[in-house]
Amino acid sequence: MSVNRVFLLGQVGRDPEVKEIGGAKYATFSLATSESYKDKNGERQTNTEWHTIVCWRNTAEVVERYVTKGMQLFVEGQ
Repeated sequence: MSVNRVFLLGQVGRDPEVKEIGGAKYATFSLATSESYKDKNGERQTNTEWHTIVCWRNTAEVVERYVTKGMQLFVEGQ
């Protein structure tokens, strides 16, 4: 048995690009997730990772209508 599930909470890095292929609409955008911690010298460090998100069909239509650069977004997928 295996599990292929991810949960991300981050900031949208760019407005979604919406395209169509074979009659199916899809949207792509970047999402930044950050982690803050104190290093051994007590200074605050931030590590940011960028993720490319791809949404298909109905979800792509919702993303096209409501998602914009800079908003905080929670993404669940596989």
